[in-house]
Amino acid sequence: MGGSFNPAHGGHLHLSLLATRRLALDEVWWLVSPQNPLKPVAGMAPFALRLEHARRVAAGQKRIVVGDLEARLGGSHYTADTLRALRGRFPRRRFVWLMGADNLVQLRRWHRWDEIFRTVAIAVFDRPCHSLKALGSLPARRFSRHRVPISAARRLAEMKPPSWVFFHSRLDRSSATRIRSERQEMLSRIFTEQRPELSTITTLTPRTRPMQPRSAASPSLLELIRQTLGDGKAEDIVTIELAGKTTIADQMVIASGRSARQVLALTEHLEEALSRRMRISVEGKTQGDWVLIDASDVIVHLFRPEIRAYYNLEKLWGEALPDSEAVLQS
Repeated sequence: MGGSFNPAHGGHLHLSLLATRRLALDEVWWLVSPQNPLKPVAGMAPFALRLEHARRVAAGQKRIVVGDLEARLGGSHYTADTLRALRGRFPRRRFVWLMGADNLVQLRRWHRWDEIFRTVAIAVFDRPCHSLKALGSLPARRFSRHRVPISAARRLAEMKPPSWVFFHSRLDRSSATRIRSERQEMLSRIFTEQRPELSTITTLTPRTRPMQPRSAASPSLLELIRQTLGDGKAEDIVTIELAGKTTIADQMVIASGRSARQVLALTEHLEEALSRRMRISVEGKTQGDWVLIDASDVIVHLFRPEIRAYYNLEKLWGEALPDSEAVLQS
């Protein structure tokens, strides 16, 4: 996946980890572009800073490789040229180009966009408010007969281009507001991900649940979590607002336990309190260094202090993430 990564953020992680599972990829390469031809130079952070920040964001993710390959290739910064160069430099590798549905909408503006379809397989991931426009776009219509079913997605890398897949979200409407309003009270399913290692941030996938007014549940849910953590003597409880920055949740709560034992005790208290009103997903209880609790509209991270300081999620998620930032860019 390529783009300006200005800056890299949790959305890039989310899509990358999702892609490794849905497409059976060995690695996801983040190709940080020196300059996106479709974006103005003004407001673009220096390339070296964007590259270094992307590496910090992806730190610990064994399957994500952040590189300056596009800069080292020199010459054109067009995606079509980059992909051709990749195929030439790594003839034995099988590539899948990852992009968001918003980019498929405006793909016809990309230089030699049709050549991209004929160079590598493509996986398009739905984004709020873009699925209908994306599938009705000129590129989607022109290559419609080369679209493969989701059931065949894990073999996409082995298929001869042009071949592409579109991953839908199971939503009534493709709207971030609608997603958040539907994500109340009850989870309709539990994550299917395997328990991650300490250095892995769990992939968060959209969930669908019975429609209820958002205001009736979200504030009280956050209060319950903060109160339970306070009763358990959790330290440095921080709430980060995510609404409008990502669709994975409305808030993120980060807290510390003085030891692995206290982290596990806090986890058990939260499980007991939350399980009375919803199904939750818990990851990381084996070590007790970093526990992630998915409580629908609120994501909770519990750390030992030194582990929290190392990963510094407050800085990662607390930075200004642009609304509707394209996860993948040309």
